[in-house]
Amino acid sequence: MRRPAVAVAALGLASFLFGATFVMVKDAITVLPPLGFVGWRFSLGAAALLAISRPRRRTTVRHGVVAGLLLFAGYAFQTRGLVDTTASASGLITGLYVVFTPLLAAAVARRRPRLGVMAGALVAFAGLVALTSSEGLRARPGDLWTLGAAIAFAGHIVYLSRVARHHPVIAFTGVQLAVVAFLGLTGSLILEEFAVPGGASVTALLVTGLAVSGGAFLLQVWSQTVIGAARTALVLALEPVFAAVAGAVILGERLGTGGILGGLLILIGIHVVLAATGDEDDLPAAEAVSAAH
Repeated sequence: MRRPAVAVAALGLASFLFGATFVMVKDAITVLPPLGFVGWRFSLGAAALLAISRPRRRTTVRHGVVAGLLLFAGYAFQTRGLVDTTASASGLITGLYVVFTPLLAAAVARRRPRLGVMAGALVAFAGLVALTSSEGLRARPGDLWTLGAAIAFAGHIVYLSRVARHHPVIAFTGVQLAVVAFLGLTGSLILEEFAVPGGASVTALLVTGLAVSGGAFLLQVWSQTVIGAARTALVLALEPVFAAVAGAVILGERLGTGGILGGLLILIGIHVVLAATGDEDDLPAAEAVSAAH
């Protein structure tokens, strides 16, 4: 099995872990405030990874901090946006990262996006619309915050594609998670009613903190040393599909016609982008080295 295929499979597993744990997170944030949950969750992931491998170079720490800031911005903006908008609108607008990622990747590389990449991104975005929209969207204050989350997540994906290959994967990922953990707990202490985990939230934190924040992000970072930003974004777009399936199996939620159609469109979009890019990286190694921060 070729390395690009292994990387795509690893990203598929990461998407499954990201999506399948939505049910646990939904229950946990009824006990812990959102930023607090993010902080405690990423603390576990960071501790596990940094216990295995610590950064030995300043550039690993510097690049990890920048990536961690982008990752935290995505979670913070998304959480703030949910205060003033609906969950369906949040899911749809966050899904714009699928479209923003190849655009940002092309802008950084100073070239036009490939038509096949753009076509696949648009098809996948249409799938996200069908999957997450249960009602017509209306302008809400939280929509702009959530738009910021989509841009931050896209920037995180593009930034990883440019710098991740230059660092030890475990240590580099651990630095990112540590940044998110520190900012999450600090933000919770300042902006929320700070709470210590207990009861049902402990199980959710162990699963999401170790398997997801540690394991899934580790898979994502490694995969992006092999494949490009656009393909990463499209494979990660499987996350809402897995989330919907988990909701249907565990909570008895029905996908409905729109949900099934959305999942199919996302899969088609991924196929279109993979066919358009082949084995080529959307951010070639030479460009990644010359443009690394």
